[in-house]
Amino acid sequence: MKTKPWSDHVAIVTGGGSGIGRAFTEALATAGSKVVIASRRRDVLRKAADEINQGLGSERVFPYEFDIRVKDQIDLLVSDVIEKWKSIDVLINNSGLAVPETVEEITEEGWDTVMDTNLRGVMQLVRAALPHMVAADFGDIVNVSSKAGKHGYADVPSYCASKFGLLGYAESLRDHVRKTGANIRVFNFCPGLVDVENTKAEQKPRDGFIHVSNMARTLMYALSLDRNVVLEDINLYAR
Repeated sequence: MKTKPWSDHVAIVTGGGSGIGRAFTEALATAGSKVVIASRRRDVLRKAADEINQGLGSERVFPYEFDIRVKDQIDLLVSDVIEKWKSIDVLINNSGLAVPETVEEITEEGWDTVMDTNLRGVMQLVRAALPHMVAADFGDIVNVSSKAGKHGYADVPSYCASKFGLLGYAESLRDHVRKTGANIRVFNFCPGLVDVENTKAEQKPRDGFIHVSNMARTLMYALSLDRNVVLEDINLYAR
């Protein structure tokens, strides 16, 4: 199967300006990849890109403002990346949010906001990027689900439903690329609590949380596996 060195990889990381997404971004950029970080928060994106690029002494992280809930903006993101770099090698679906509403209190607005961000947006972004991966016969799609994608919690039913749905969608995606023979892998992360506040290497995570660096190291391990190796759901959580 076709392989590519890290320095030739072009990655898109949604929600890449902070938390897990930023940790993923920094790991990929440190390995030599070009990384487009995309979300609605322009200031957060610019700050993250500037800090990482300055630390590396090279421009490898590129901020891109977009709303994953808007299909036209999704299509524009993909077309702009293809136009500039001719490929999308890694797509990390990291954007996500939760609306804390109980089953009895849940609103249509809250439900739709979560589903449009955590599930519909992922589907539309994959749909836009997948043909380019197929044409290049190379690609990795990484979905950040959650422990809440396997266990329901009473205070965030819409979030749980979206993360369960993301895993179901990813299974269908994996089956599709398997049947078509495409050199595309699909990984699902299902973390428990990840400390996105104490993110510096010397900081200890809060009790019950894991340090965000564990997510980044696991990502790079998964992507470094032989391309004929299937690695499905990746569960990470504190003891």
